[in-house]
Amino acid sequence: MIERQLQPLLHELVGVVFAPTSALGDATGQIRPTGVQGVFHADARVLSRAELRVDERELEGLTRGDDGPHGARFVGLARWLGDPTPDPTVRVDRLRRASRNGLTEELRIVSTATVGVQATVTIDLGCDLAPIETVKSGGAAPALEAKTGQPGVLTWSGAGITVTVTASDADVLADAERATAPRLAWSVDLPPGGETVLRWQLTVEDPRAVVAGPAGEPEWSRPQVTADDRRLVRLLDRSLDDLRGLRLAETGAPEDVFLAAGVPWFLTLFGRDSLWAARMMLPLGTDLAAGTLRVLARRQGTRIDPTTGEAPGKILHELRRHEFSVPGNGLRLPPAYYGTVDATMLWVNLLHDAWRWGLPAEQIEPLLPHLESALSWLADHADPDGDGLVEYVDTTGHGLSNQGWKDSGDAVRFRDGTLATAPIVLAEVQGYAHEAALNGAALLDAFDRPGADRWREHAAALVGRFRNSFWVDGRHGPQPALALDRDKRPVDSLTSNIGHLLGTGLLDRDEEAQVAHLLTTDTMAAGFGLRTMSSDDAGFSPLSYHCGSIWTHDTAIVLGGLARAGHRDAALGLADGLLSAAEAFDYRMPELYGGDDRALVSRPVPYPAACRPQAWAAAGAVLLLQAATGLYPDVPAGTVRLRPLAGPELGALHVDSLRVADTPVTVTVDRTGDATVTGLPTSLTPTLPTPRSRPAAPLPR
Repeated sequence: MIERQLQPLLHELVGVVFAPTSALGDATGQIRPTGVQGVFHADARVLSRAELRVDERELEGLTRGDDGPHGARFVGLARWLGDPTPDPTVRVDRLRRASRNGLTEELRIVSTATVGVQATVTIDLGCDLAPIETVKSGGAAPALEAKTGQPGVLTWSGAGITVTVTASDADVLADAERATAPRLAWSVDLPPGGETVLRWQLTVEDPRAVVAGPAGEPEWSRPQVTADDRRLVRLLDRSLDDLRGLRLAETGAPEDVFLAAGVPWFLTLFGRDSLWAARMMLPLGTDLAAGTLRVLARRQGTRIDPTTGEAPGKILHELRRHEFSVPGNGLRLPPAYYGTVDATMLWVNLLHDAWRWGLPAEQIEPLLPHLESALSWLADHADPDGDGLVEYVDTTGHGLSNQGWKDSGDAVRFRDGTLATAPIVLAEVQGYAHEAALNGAALLDAFDRPGADRWREHAAALVGRFRNSFWVDGRHGPQPALALDRDKRPVDSLTSNIGHLLGTGLLDRDEEAQVAHLLTTDTMAAGFGLRTMSSDDAGFSPLSYHCGSIWTHDTAIVLGGLARAGHRDAALGLADGLLSAAEAFDYRMPELYGGDDRALVSRPVPYPAACRPQAWAAAGAVLLLQAATGLYPDVPAGTVRLRPLAGPELGALHVDSLRVADTPVTVTVDRTGDATVTGLPTSLTPTLPTPRSRPAAPLPR
């Protein structure tokens, strides 16, 4: 039997991150030379082993926990040392902290014994400089030989990267058989009740990296939240810590900050992920959005290149230092890859939403030529067959076969489980396109640029095309299909994709109400959030990447759309699912998790290869906070509307330091749902919630 080469599992690993550096180890703190464990810098594993022993024995792990936004603490025991009593008397705390260019560890050894303690403490190290795609595919790279020079210093070099470990007070063993498995060793001699601290440090020099850690503090405010539901406070605090660790900039352009997609596979620029995360973060300020827009605008497509997927006006999908090639499945992505169908529209929509939140005109105006180019892509390149719908197909045979956010090869399935054949016309992409056309028109009008009427007409025509092509009869009434296939047949499975249509303007109020109904059936919402595919469909599996699992950002986006459209009960149901999942995951939300029924499984089942932390999963906490406060500003129009989700079901809520027009504001919602906002600029007029007894009109984004 041929053994499969499988993607390594990471759901039980403990991570620390300070982009572009991250580290993954086991629950006791060990970094073992197996799977995806290691220290990573951008796209390379710079340390593949860091195993602690005392007297050649491993510690017995007690617990671990966070230590600040970039650190973790592991507590272990050396019970063979100290007093021969039932109580342990020698404890070792291992404190690991990531930095932008490396990692530090402190080993704090504390004895409460009545006798002296002598021991030898060692750290066995290894370095393989394996590319991230090799690790992701379950492959391995040979360990490199370490070089010694100065006392207490080890170095490895390769692929333009230099890795240095420094432990000034340790003995370094790197001769002969230890050349590829060097050891740091300390002799410890503690008096009764004594303690000591041992330290070592890893630094990385990586001049070829395409991303770097930006200086300074995060670009967003950190709101102070008081809530009846403490889960919301804990989720927001942990998520903002994780987002702080995911900040990146392009090498050579440190002023424009964006969010890396996630640890460990995607610690780089991803158009779709970075755009969605910045959009979710708008209630905390517009600076992150501005940086994300600018960095992607600089790499906006200018030519037709089938190899990379580039086209004039198109927004990048992902950026790597080298070709991303996964052995065994034929995937080969060039360093700058444009194989995404939605990032261009999401770029337009982020620019528009940032403007509504108060991004200054002097930051918008330089981006207007890029807006016009993005709209031109929508007209000239997004619809190859000219039927008025946006579609995609990989023509290379080695790119992504699916180019929406559900980009796995089996993501687009009919109700009976069969796969759709490309070119594919995704439902939510038509919503993004409609929204981008209207948003682009609004920006063109506001800044006295021509062409707005053309895009309003484009949007109006898309409404009719979508209504005629996508609506099908489903088990719970009429539903939008997931997609159209090569022959323009509706792919009739029921999926979460249709939730992304809410708020795009593509649906009328009755159609939005039907979508809300579909998304709250048990087949979609019986798990800890929103399933990506209905459990009635033949392709459903709770641990399928895109056909039955639950994605944090997907649930948050749909929750936000439901809340904004006035479907309060549906939004509250998804909010409870997210908050319950957050509690189970120690408030560090993973990229995705299992779509099992809550009535059958009492806690969410981890998806074993999910990124954690992950940008749009963490940013989903901010979108949930916005829905809870119900804050919807339109700075150019001079209005701020309030429609809070908080109130009788979610509880009271008080939030300081949200930002509107770069001004800190405070929102308070009491237990009855009455809301107030203070601190607004005098140019803005708040509109209070509509009475609960009357149906509310949907809000603009």
